[in-house]
Amino acid sequence: MTLPTSVRIVEVGPRDGLQNESAPVSTAVKIRLIEDLASAGLSEIEAGAFVSPKWVPQMADSEAVLAGLTRDPKKRYPVLVPNLQGLEAALAAGAREVAVFAAASETFSRKNTNCSIAESIERFRPVMDRARSAGVPVRGYVSCVLGCPYEGEIAPKAVANVAKSLMDIGCREISLGDTIGVGTPLATQRMIGAVAEHVPIPQLAAHFHDTYGQALANLLAALEMGIAVIDSSVAGLGGCPYAKGATGNVATEDVVFMLNGMEIATGIDLGQLAAAGWRVLDHIGRVPASGVSRALWRKTQK
Repeated sequence: MTLPTSVRIVEVGPRDGLQNESAPVSTAVKIRLIEDLASAGLSEIEAGAFVSPKWVPQMADSEAVLAGLTRDPKKRYPVLVPNLQGLEAALAAGAREVAVFAAASETFSRKNTNCSIAESIERFRPVMDRARSAGVPVRGYVSCVLGCPYEGEIAPKAVANVAKSLMDIGCREISLGDTIGVGTPLATQRMIGAVAEHVPIPQLAAHFHDTYGQALANLLAALEMGIAVIDSSVAGLGGCPYAKGATGNVATEDVVFMLNGMEIATGIDLGQLAAAGWRVLDHIGRVPASGVSRALWRKTQK
């Protein structure tokens, strides 16, 4: 078994995490969170989403968040865009990197984006053309790679087809998302194996939710397959507004603790990371979902 010597963590808390929070989070708090995460060593931090505020009200201030950031030129602050209109708004706000999202489930695609999988890919073609002309790289997300709240189990071949379609239109990297957190390690490896027949492993990322407590086990399975990019959310923030019962993404603190124990470099200061999570959740009014973060806090109380 050959594991990567280092892993790039894509912090999705300020977007994928906060978008599912019902309590409003102020622009100032979001900016502070992103800057705290950057200070902790995160190099890639999702800063927002240029989507309809009607559907995702928490992201309505993404333009103001980008405008208020003290940007570190060594850091990346991608934003999510659903279509060409969203991309134009993101570019006008100064975004230098964006992401688009598709699903491996036809039903989820229709409920999430009101179109089929094939139609969603076609919608992205003008987005890719415009991004290319602007010199802005695009990441692709695939949802429901290990299960769907409407269709149940998803065939690995279906995931591979969507991932290939996103690569074919120009995405630089494909993030494979277990949106409802039902995956287990063997299923994870079978899915990655199918995708890797069409998309090189170095261009794949693992994005797992911890609904059934399997996220870290699945990430280890992904690492064993050679994946060296992991999406995670500080304090375990998040879920999916279109997948009832889907709890948060795997907590960044838990991922970093595991990788530290495996001597896999991340460049992240765990103490600073945990403090950033506690700080933002103090505004929301609850404690982190991260077991590591809670354990570190208890140590300070002795």
